[in-house]
Amino acid sequence: MKPVTISPGRGGHFSRIRENMSKPINWKLGLSIFSGKILGLLLVLGAMNMLSGVVGNPVEAAVTYTPAETNMINALNTVWTLVAAALVFGMQAGFVMLEAGFARKREAVNVLIECALDTAICGISFWAIGYAFMFSEGNGFIGQKWFFLQGAPETYGTTGVALLAHWVFQFAFADTASTITSGAMIGRTSFRGDIIYSIFVTAFIYPIIGHWAWGPDGFLVTMGTPGHFLPQLGNPFRDFAGSTVVHTIGGVVSLAGSIVLGPRIGRVFLRDDKARGGLPAAHNLPVAVTGAFLLWFGWYGFNPGSTLSAMDAVGIGRVAANTTLAACAGALSAMILAYYAGSFKGKFDVGFTVNGLLGGLVAITAPCYWVSPFGSIIIGLIAGAIVFFGIYLLEYLRIDDPVGAFPVHGLNGIFGTWAIGLFATGQYGAATPLGPDNAAPVAGLFYGGGWNVFLAQVTGNAIIGITTFVVAMVIMYAINALPYPFKLRVEPEGETGAGGLDVFEHGAEAYNG
Repeated sequence: MKPVTISPGRGGHFSRIRENMSKPINWKLGLSIFSGKILGLLLVLGAMNMLSGVVGNPVEAAVTYTPAETNMINALNTVWTLVAAALVFGMQAGFVMLEAGFARKREAVNVLIECALDTAICGISFWAIGYAFMFSEGNGFIGQKWFFLQGAPETYGTTGVALLAHWVFQFAFADTASTITSGAMIGRTSFRGDIIYSIFVTAFIYPIIGHWAWGPDGFLVTMGTPGHFLPQLGNPFRDFAGSTVVHTIGGVVSLAGSIVLGPRIGRVFLRDDKARGGLPAAHNLPVAVTGAFLLWFGWYGFNPGSTLSAMDAVGIGRVAANTTLAACAGALSAMILAYYAGSFKGKFDVGFTVNGLLGGLVAITAPCYWVSPFGSIIIGLIAGAIVFFGIYLLEYLRIDDPVGAFPVHGLNGIFGTWAIGLFATGQYGAATPLGPDNAAPVAGLFYGGGWNVFLAQVTGNAIIGITTFVVAMVIMYAINALPYPFKLRVEPEGETGAGGLDVFEHGAEAYNG
């Protein structure tokens, strides 16, 4: 074959094109490439045209979709739900590191295995009965179908999300509620007692009470409608991502466990000795702070993922931004209060700062879809203050909560739920499989919505919080009344012996040498 000579300049390029195109094989190749590009462009334009109305516009009743379009939307929503589930499940690494870092060195191994155990127990129990109690149809108090996931449909309700993907997502939530509890009970809980209460939390307390607020026919879901609970309110109970269902339940159970167990041996409280009182020093702050950031990262699945819809692009972005701002404000609020009013005045405390950002995340979890970025900052600032004063309240009451689980999750779960009735802007309604539906926006008291939304939130949160506390106290006292080694509190030598709880229960230390 003769080599092609290319003369310089524009004419040389045309010569090369003419020579190449004069060969039949190059005509075929060029035509194939050109056709492929045009075909690909047409496919992209077609997809954009088909989805533009879905992604960018509110849902309209008149819009209909072909089976192929519906299948594609359901697939995208299912993938989004699974991605969010993975992020939420990754929070377990954050909980392990946060709790182990804040604990004493002699309790670290116990924290690690308890978090792993809670996850394993939760997976099996939520598969067997928990998901059925929580998300299947039944009555206003409990689901009555789908035990062991038998007889469940392929997709969950009207979401179009594959039911097993929804199960994975909700399993990660249930696991979070159980792990919150273990943080408050560090250092004096027997391992067998932990197994028993974990079963009760993940198989019964969380799913049955959660059904009231998140089940398809829960009495708090239908609250405010004619013929149902408190119709005069005209509003259902709302909890977008779990300030009540996950965090209030987990925080209240942790409070019950802390009360029944009593403080760790040797724990000195500030009201008894201002010089030596307060939480024992965290044994590994770098691990604890890294755990907090992992939790923050996982919250981007926790809150935005609760849309269950990749089609609600604007809503997902708003939820993620609100989540970020509340965490930032919570950290600043708690740190500043600790600097000016804490037991170590004039010092920037790591523990309060970390718990402040977590408190902000908990508080924004319920209202994240309905509030503005400015509202989320106010919510975060208040949440940081709640963490600060809540920790000192527990000190005054002589309740030993090593990681601040109740102030962070319990108190801020309550406040975050109420915040919907105060800060909802009246602009946003609900996320749907096809996009946002703002036909019935939620407005709080500060945005001209009156008291009804707030009263519905307080009512639902109080019913769940009080019921959870009573049931948890009964269960914790019952477990603690069992004979050793099944009772809730470990034997005294487990706390005071060489190597502490780690060696007594597990025969291992977190750090050899």
